[in-house]
Amino acid sequence: MLVGMWRRGIRPDRILFADVGSEKSETYPYLAIMSAWCESVGFPTITVVRYVPKRFKHWPPYYTLEENCLTNGTLPSIAFGFSSCSAKWKQAPQHKHLQNDAEALRTWQDGGKVVKAIGYDASARDKARSAKADRICTYKDSDSEHYEYRYFLQEWGWDRDRCKAEILGAGLPLPVKSSCFFCLAMKPEEVRQLSASQLRRIVLLEARAMPRLTSTEGLWRKSTKTRPGRMTDFIQAEGLLSQAEIARIQEVPAALVSFQQAYAQGEDRIPLGAFLQREFPEMYPPDPEGIEVAEVEFEEEPASPFPILQGSGLDSAWEELEVLANF
Repeated sequence: MLVGMWRRGIRPDRILFADVGSEKSETYPYLAIMSAWCESVGFPTITVVRYVPKRFKHWPPYYTLEENCLTNGTLPSIAFGFSSCSAKWKQAPQHKHLQNDAEALRTWQDGGKVVKAIGYDASARDKARSAKADRICTYKDSDSEHYEYRYFLQEWGWDRDRCKAEILGAGLPLPVKSSCFFCLAMKPEEVRQLSASQLRRIVLLEARAMPRLTSTEGLWRKSTKTRPGRMTDFIQAEGLLSQAEIARIQEVPAALVSFQQAYAQGEDRIPLGAFLQREFPEMYPPDPEGIEVAEVEFEEEPASPFPILQGSGLDSAWEELEVLANF
């Protein structure tokens, strides 16, 4: 979409990317490539925003969607048929970032709307997604007056193949699909391409949530003729991780609960991410370097007094939404 805007002389005022902390590993270096290209054609560079909770009661601080799920002992809401993870971790921080943007504030104070361009292409699937986004305008109904949505790729009639050709024609490499590596939308061939550390984290997510799952089997929800409901079963059947390694990972939730209890009692007072990197480096390598993040703070408390025992883990206060700012 940015390439098409450049070719048509349409200059964006801001380019935002909301990082949930669980993107595919290829996405982070591509951010730097794309941001440098934007600068070279006179566009603003990409601003990375991130949802940052502030209040955790007596539980270890978490700063990614994945850590949020591990804290509450649940799966991303999309695994239950909702999209509140997208609203909370993608849409909300972008909106709050703009609430501190002088130009956006001036537009709203003058009674106008910020034009938000979304990279849905002209395929039938993405046309359905844009139609849904138009029905559910933002992450809160009360904010629907703030934005006018434009789907330039659909206006131009660009499908996925045309997008790839235009990207290559601009001298850029093709990006991978932007998504969490454990998203329901991950296809089997995409799971096969994940790193060993990401495969291990998928197993851990499902193992941590397993005691509380009743309406869904795992990250792929329900088994079909082509794939199981649990990504763990697929990983094991494909031989992507050994059965012995999977069994070891499935014992890690007990260590997580022990860490939560110790933190609540005033011991080992470090964030959850630091604990995971310290204790399980084979699953949690160091964070990507060279990415500047505009962190957006939110008041936040865990949904239940003791995550593994109580509640559904769903953040039902957030409306269902699948509006993402894609490049």
